[in-house]
Amino acid sequence: MDAPIPTLETLFDQLGLESTPEAIDAFIAAHPLSDDVKLIDAPFWTSQQAQFLKDELREDADWAIAVDELNQRLHQGQ
Repeated sequence: MDAPIPTLETLFDQLGLESTPEAIDAFIAAHPLSDDVKLIDAPFWTSQQAQFLKDELREDADWAIAVDELNQRLHQGQ
């Protein structure tokens, strides 16, 4: 049986953040990123969170889809 593909909710769980849709929307609204700031360089991540995001993107792992979605939403501010 294949493992389920991570979602934005499970990514927030993995990062140790509240993962309800409302909490995710609030986090994104409170932490918009400008185009010149990479997701992994955002100042609000702990070093462990930033490393996890970097590793998952570099490895193009299953988490990469959810990380890409978070990146897009933070840069759009929505």
